[in-house]
Amino acid sequence: MRTWHTIVGILLITTCTLLLEIPSDTWLSSATLSLILGSAALAYMAVSCLLAARWGFVERLFGGLDRVYEVHKWLGIWALVFASYHMVFKANLEVWNSVPILEWSKYWTRMVRQLSYVALGLIVLLALNRNIPYSQWRWWHKLSGPLFVIVILHWLSFKSPIALDTPSGIWLTVLCALGVLGALYKLLLYPLVAKAGEYQVSAVKVEKSSLHLELTPLGQGFAFKPGQFAFLSMQEKGLREPHPFTIASAHSEDGRIEFVIRALGDYTQRLRKQVKVGMRADLYAPYGRFKRPLEGAREIWIGGGVGISPFISWLQDEAAGQFDKATLVYCYNPSRAFPSVDTLQGMAQARGVDFVANSGGTESLAQTLRRTAAQTDPQQIQISFCGPKGLLGQVRELMNECKIPEGNLHYEFFEFR
Repeated sequence: MRTWHTIVGILLITTCTLLLEIPSDTWLSSATLSLILGSAALAYMAVSCLLAARWGFVERLFGGLDRVYEVHKWLGIWALVFASYHMVFKANLEVWNSVPILEWSKYWTRMVRQLSYVALGLIVLLALNRNIPYSQWRWWHKLSGPLFVIVILHWLSFKSPIALDTPSGIWLTVLCALGVLGALYKLLLYPLVAKAGEYQVSAVKVEKSSLHLELTPLGQGFAFKPGQFAFLSMQEKGLREPHPFTIASAHSEDGRIEFVIRALGDYTQRLRKQVKVGMRADLYAPYGRFKRPLEGAREIWIGGGVGISPFISWLQDEAAGQFDKATLVYCYNPSRAFPSVDTLQGMAQARGVDFVANSGGTESLAQTLRRTAAQTDPQQIQISFCGPKGLLGQVRELMNECKIPEGNLHYEFFEFR
């Protein structure tokens, strides 16, 4: 499923079930639109809480946890947009014979209505504000579940034609129940249920603004596929917040895993300065569905900066098929290249993968795509990308120039927040 599938699908179901509850001659009124958008905002918040639980079946449905978080973000944004209209325009008409599901006094009904809008706005603004340090942002964002309960109370207490035993009432009740369950799971059970294992740092390599970590399991490691990622939580003060990092190694018998981390944010900078051999960490994994294309295709792998990590994992996968039709393009900043170009070139050559170093700009990348498109049918070229959004946009432009179909691009969102 794609983001727009979810947003439009929920809106359509909400609209259809609500229109069954009111006279058809009132469908085109501002009150009807307000009722629909307010109910859709509630449904969006419920599904957003469900997606945040990181349940496996949800990840499979959307094709990866990165896609889940993208949908989660846009559901919150559209919920705020819809709720703004709902807040301004009255969502009730006398001919509807509306009654509240919960009978409260006018004071508390009005108070919950106002608090629900403030709660939704607070959730979205906190989620999108990148200026808040992650350690603070994470704990503020945990309030999303309790704040969602306030929005549910607003739905139950205001006068509307929605009854619990009607199609719209059943639809909203099921979504809200799932949303509350997802929020409770993430808040209380996730740290206990989702942990893949306890690990110990066995090797640390620091270079410029980057960090290479090697961890060994204290017990049995977890199985993962090349290209997947894990949430890393160090058992040290100031480093306990779980952060997602792509696993930069293939599965090994001893369970050892590696991470290549760029120290760009407040957490990763602290991690780079404080991490030492012997420290312990909890891992929550595996997540992600960044897979190689079908065997036999002409492949171009494009890794931007630390986005090279999944391709390192692919190169180390002994169970993988042939690499003779693959080309790895490493887009890097010469002052911050990590791993080094020579290291990556050696790894690629050992597996028979063509290697292209693209330092600054996209000249070498463009030449590679044009040359490949001239030698191979563009319809048969599969491109795998992991890197910043800006570079992804340039890759799309080059694909269009070379007449490589958009559907042949496989990528993983570079950021969650």
